[in-house]
Amino acid sequence: MKRREFLDLSAKTTLLACVNGTFCLNAAYATTKKTGLLLDDDFILHHISPDHPESPQRYLAIRQKIVDLGLIEQTVAIQPRQDIEYWLPLVHSESHIKAIKSGYGDTHHYVSKVTAGVLGAIDQVCTGQIRNAFCASRPPGHHALNTGREEGFCFYNHIAIAARYAQQQYGIKKILIVDWDYHHGNGTEAVFYDDPDILFFSTHDYFAYPLTGDPARRGEGAGEGYTINVHMDCGDGDMEFIQVFNSILVPAVDKFEPELILISAGFDSREDDLLGCHKVTDQGYAKLTRIVKRLADKHCQGKLVSILEGGYNIAGNASASVAHLSALMEDE
Repeated sequence: MKRREFLDLSAKTTLLACVNGTFCLNAAYATTKKTGLLLDDDFILHHISPDHPESPQRYLAIRQKIVDLGLIEQTVAIQPRQDIEYWLPLVHSESHIKAIKSGYGDTHHYVSKVTAGVLGAIDQVCTGQIRNAFCASRPPGHHALNTGREEGFCFYNHIAIAARYAQQQYGIKKILIVDWDYHHGNGTEAVFYDDPDILFFSTHDYFAYPLTGDPARRGEGAGEGYTINVHMDCGDGDMEFIQVFNSILVPAVDKFEPELILISAGFDSREDDLLGCHKVTDQGYAKLTRIVKRLADKHCQGKLVSILEGGYNIAGNASASVAHLSALMEDE
């Protein structure tokens, strides 16, 4: 109650008091808030090369499945920020941004639209317009460093920028980032490796690209212990992932007590993915979503933003994305 003071409960308000510019959901009325959804047909226009696994079909298949199931009408459209050039330098150097602009044609325009949409999701979650959000965006971002080039299909690190943006714009201090992509989010780890205010938790195949994510890497300096890398073996599926989330993630988060949760939602740990060897099912992703969602309900009034990363079986990626979205939409 020190940080959040109820307004007029008798009027059944859906917001709590403003804290550093942030309005938070009243838990008593959280179920009246919908899940936000980021869709943008400009996500179709980015191409690395013909027949590349990170293709426009990834987005098109997700959007079509969402339309077929009637989920657009049950969600709230995310409104992107329009001043994205101001926020990219929160994570990326001037030289990196300049190199992406000059060396990759229209890539900067299309990729920065993803970041703009993600920051819009942060706005709508942190001001209480929606309770959580899924950004069905591409290309992914969690491998992006400051090298001036594409890293693992990534150009700008959307989730890292979102974390810094939430801290600066809304006075949020402690943020949990959960990365369940098959590939280790080395770019995200690099940004926050010495930062005790960001808890970075990643499940991945340590022996896959980019050959980072050694479980011995736990952060450094003030950030020691705030990076948690968990290697998952080929063949690991729902049972193994759920066990890791319950035994490692949950107690770490209960100790950390985040004010916002972000998910790097890569679905290339799904069974039959083209680039992965894990065996997570759609039902498994729904269960993982519920675990993280309960942590958000417990610690940060449900504030959660999920951002699509990998997933290269077109139909499988769409199916897993919708399972994840549906779990975000549930009232528990």
